[in-house]
Amino acid sequence: MTSTAQAPPPGARTAHPEHLGHVIFIAAAAAMGGFLFGYDSAVINGAVEAIRSRYEIGSGTLAQVIAIALIGCAIGAATAGRIADRIGRIRCMQISAVLFTVSAVGSALPFALWDLAFWRIIGGFAIGMASVIGPAYIAEVSPAAYRGRLGSFQQAAIVIGIAVSQLVNWGILNAAGGGQRGKLIGLEAWQVMLGVMVVPAVLYGLLSFAIPESPRFLISAGKHERARTVLKEVEGDKIDLDARVAEIELAMKREHKSTFKDLLGGSFFFKPIVWVGIGLSVFQQFVGINVAFYYSSTLWQSVGVDPSESFFYSFTTSIINIIGTVIAMIFVDRIGRRPLALIGSAGMVIGLGLEAWAFSFNLVDGKLPATQGWVALVAAHVFVLFFALSWGVVVWVFLGEMFPNRIRAAALGVAASAQWIANWAITASFPSLADWNLSGTYIIYTVFAALSIPFVLKFVKETKGKTLEEMG
Repeated sequence: MTSTAQAPPPGARTAHPEHLGHVIFIAAAAAMGGFLFGYDSAVINGAVEAIRSRYEIGSGTLAQVIAIALIGCAIGAATAGRIADRIGRIRCMQISAVLFTVSAVGSALPFALWDLAFWRIIGGFAIGMASVIGPAYIAEVSPAAYRGRLGSFQQAAIVIGIAVSQLVNWGILNAAGGGQRGKLIGLEAWQVMLGVMVVPAVLYGLLSFAIPESPRFLISAGKHERARTVLKEVEGDKIDLDARVAEIELAMKREHKSTFKDLLGGSFFFKPIVWVGIGLSVFQQFVGINVAFYYSSTLWQSVGVDPSESFFYSFTTSIINIIGTVIAMIFVDRIGRRPLALIGSAGMVIGLGLEAWAFSFNLVDGKLPATQGWVALVAAHVFVLFFALSWGVVVWVFLGEMFPNRIRAAALGVAASAQWIANWAITASFPSLADWNLSGTYIIYTVFAALSIPFVLKFVKETKGKTLEEMG
């Protein structure tokens, strides 16, 4: 290896491309997978009660149909990295887009409940792939000086996808006369809601043909000239392209391919730091955040809110989610990860506690009393706001930074898997728990939000301002 490769010029790390707008377009196109991630995750919210009615199923079966997509998510996330290393990041995006499209069509035209569940799994697989490939690709094509901001496109796209799906559901519901099973273009409203995802899925696929392959993959495949062209395109022509290629090659050779064995140790199977990562993932889900996006319309209707209004409230919740995410992006590097997590936990305890109180009152003429109804509505928005400005973003930042280099990839995989499992547990259990006692369900979520405070104080170390090498 030449001395140039061992000591690349500073410009290789701080390059500023002449056409930053084009780089932003590339990152935004890749983040379209995040948009689909958010859209597909929340669009089912508009179909829950219609599916229950059409197939005449109980809460337990309904929960499995809603949550089954998360099985596909886990499989897609677990396999996406290996697929992308074999055939490239762009091909992986295109496969994901095709699966999204097929899932949307199949979900809109199911002939049986098991058929709908099958297409939900296919869509989940696409979500899992997109959740892994998008951030990885953006990191690999972004100039170092802009990597953090461009990387935030993925999370921003997810919350925008959630909001757009809620708005589209609301529009379709009103066009169909206010009922989830109302007719529109020959289909029931809920079928149209699921089918509309074809539009962003096709757009995602088309955009994937307009962006370049990752230089890192091109170099691993021996396509050095093409890699130089892409590097010049995204980092500018003032850098030493040969030195950049050599730097990437050297970094790839030095990487330690972490395995599951590397995580073992300590007195409880995994190393302590791995358990901290698992804990962060589990707490993020056990506060019940996905109930707000998978079941919010059903929740509001169960306490007497008109279906059209319940969809509108779901949309406003999504807007609050976007605002909270922007706040987190602004402050996560300013005040630190731990303080933001603690502020969020305290706010979530208040919001969830007030919801539990409001839902403890008996319905009058099928509705909550006026005061309790307004408290429940405001508290739901408070909960989502504090989650979004803290745990929604901070957990992913922690998981990307907290593990030592030698185990980072494997530990992140375990923590992400724990998050999908926790997500499934909450999603699958909510309908049955709500039938049992809605107030009691929210007390459970409140307890987990409260327990997250001592967990952060005792076990989670601040990573702000530290290099990845300082993690061990």
